[in-house]
Amino acid sequence: MPPKVQPKPRSKRAAPTASAEPRPTRPEPPRERGLFCNRTLNLRAIRAIGYDMDYTLIHYRVEEWERRAYAYTRAKLAARGWPVEDLAFDQELVMRGLVLDLDLGNLLKANRFGYVIRALHGTRFLDFDAQRKTYSRTMVDLAEPRYVFLNSLFSLSEACIFAQLVDLLDAGRISGVLNYTDLYAAVRSSLDAAHVEGELKAEILADPDRFVVRDPDLAMTLLDQRHAGKKLLLITNSDWDYTRAMMAYAFGPSLPKGTSWRDLFDIVIVSARKPEFFSEKNPLYEVVDEEKSLLRPSRLGLDPGGVYFGGNATLVEERLGLSGDEILYVGDHLYGDVHVTKAVLRWRTALILRELEEEVAQLAAFEPKQEELTRLMSQKERLEAELCRLRLGVQRRRHGYGGDAENAAPAGDDVMSELRAELADLDDRISPLAKAAGEIANPRWGMLLRAGNDKNLFARQLERYADVYTSRVSNFLDATPFVYLRAPRGDLPHD
Repeated sequence: MPPKVQPKPRSKRAAPTASAEPRPTRPEPPRERGLFCNRTLNLRAIRAIGYDMDYTLIHYRVEEWERRAYAYTRAKLAARGWPVEDLAFDQELVMRGLVLDLDLGNLLKANRFGYVIRALHGTRFLDFDAQRKTYSRTMVDLAEPRYVFLNSLFSLSEACIFAQLVDLLDAGRISGVLNYTDLYAAVRSSLDAAHVEGELKAEILADPDRFVVRDPDLAMTLLDQRHAGKKLLLITNSDWDYTRAMMAYAFGPSLPKGTSWRDLFDIVIVSARKPEFFSEKNPLYEVVDEEKSLLRPSRLGLDPGGVYFGGNATLVEERLGLSGDEILYVGDHLYGDVHVTKAVLRWRTALILRELEEEVAQLAAFEPKQEELTRLMSQKERLEAELCRLRLGVQRRRHGYGGDAENAAPAGDDVMSELRAELADLDDRISPLAKAAGEIANPRWGMLLRAGNDKNLFARQLERYADVYTSRVSNFLDATPFVYLRAPRGDLPHD
């Protein structure tokens, strides 16, 4: 017999031996701390990363912040003589991603196509017939001035008090206001006045522990990115005094000894006036006295290590010698941080959705019930299809058409009655599960990115303008600055 031929090895790489050391592994982060990718992003190819500050690098205790913002707004409205003393902030009344309809005084949740799924007038939901009559021929188009999109967590107090004031206006308790648009303008100006006068920020600076949730992994995340060769930028709408105090508070305990948060960033820009920062040519000023916040026009552009006021994104690109997909911008505001940045500059974008963290955890806990709901719905669809075929057979026999009209076995009423009884029983079992599924994240509105079984309008905007979304900046820590984030294959109904 000829000698047995041994197969050639597939690779010249030496096979591991029993004595080889195992590769170090790090536990996978929980799903709620994951990075979710809409468009493939190679972080190795990103040469600069810009960060927003509020609700991005610094996360506030939402209910505490918004309750105080609400209180200051209410005080401004009370000064106008409005009867608002009994109103209180209700965090569950509103959520990010809803839409204010200023023509009708309604708060809406719309699906990705703009069809209204739920509608709240004042603080009361419209019933099915009223909602259908109002919106059956209306598609929400965010380009129309009647609609205000709740882009960020800062919108919650504003939307809450607006909804409550609609009730007062309808009851004839607010004078001097002609319509819901005027009502919203009064709310908006009162909230802006509270911010401009610095009342809320002064309260936060006096007791940051009350308002801010420190993230111990945040400094390490930015240090990794910086030492991987990426330029880091801070671009915030907050003023310099507030920015330096809050950044020192948030980063101080986690930084290496002898360093400060300033050492993390190549460029710091405050009072940036986003979204105009990304689309217009606002002038640039240099903060020349950081203690007194003194400014002077910057004639030399952006120097590394400096602090600047205003300016625009074109100056940033010129200083870095970078543009487009070489820069990643990370923020929490869907329009001001992500939409304009992507649409105008084609920068890569990441959206911070802190509330997603709790929602994903709730979804994981609900998974056994979701599996049961899916099983029951599949059973219901099968029985409905069987009932439909029986009804069609009856119809064909009654009217004498179709090839099987004469030969089809007659279906007795008792068979269809049994099917209807089974379907009724299934509905009784499905109903509480479907109700529980619809109350995940928010008992009134449901999940952040869904409208029933469909994606909502917020999810549509997110898909279009955010390459990546995640619950906090430090979720990039486990991924490393060298990660290649791949978007999953998009599902279609026929897949």
